[in-house]
Amino acid sequence: MSETRVDPHVKILDEQVIERAKSRGLDVLVYAPHFTRLPAARRRAERLSDEDLLVVPAREIFTGPWQHRKHVLALGLDEPVPDFITLEGAMRELDRQDAVVLAPHPEFLTVSLDRGDLRAYESQIDALEVYNPKHLERHNERAVELAKTLDMPEFGSSYAHRKQTIGEVWTAISGDIDSETALLEAFREGRDRRVERRNGSRHDWRCRAEFAHLAWENTWKKFDRLLLSGTEPTHPDHVAYDGRFDDVAVY
Repeated sequence: MSETRVDPHVKILDEQVIERAKSRGLDVLVYAPHFTRLPAARRRAERLSDEDLLVVPAREIFTGPWQHRKHVLALGLDEPVPDFITLEGAMRELDRQDAVVLAPHPEFLTVSLDRGDLRAYESQIDALEVYNPKHLERHNERAVELAKTLDMPEFGSSYAHRKQTIGEVWTAISGDIDSETALLEAFREGRDRRVERRNGSRHDWRCRAEFAHLAWENTWKKFDRLLLSGTEPTHPDHVAYDGRFDDVAVY
């Protein structure tokens, strides 16, 4: 049976990323940049997709306050969803839109769904991440244990914030996936898949480089500059959301 090599979560996208993904045998990238509204991500994905590499736009939603944020990866959205709304509010909206929901880096630092969250929303979560280069080995082992305990389908991604990480991890899903709709169906069906990755010293070095990138990602200075103004694209106060999320906003 044929299979499709999917990287379900990358943060960067340009011509060099596309060429690197192709050279490393990937078929699909899911592009979910931080603090970028869905229409902008979709335009970029459409511009860089071609017959050799499908790029699917998505949103990694930051739920809750910055200090205790819980990330949720959503595919198949019809309408934009902001960051920094409650987890309950976000999951209710994703259910309303019938989005595919993936749980990235579970129980990782202070940025993830924990075991209680996963149990609470297990009927809504389509897959749980068990490997990405930002994880340390103990994080990967814990994620695998969670997936087995909760009987959730697994996925792995590059979670690439750096171009060199593209092609280091992917999920091989059975069957041909040649459209966004086909990818959504594969996750909803829980289709057979394998999490695969590269090995060796170069992979280890690229994993360490991605982990080191967390130092910038998790600074209050970055948060203050990006979001506290209330005018940034994914702030719930932004005019684009027309006040729809005022009742669940945390800032």
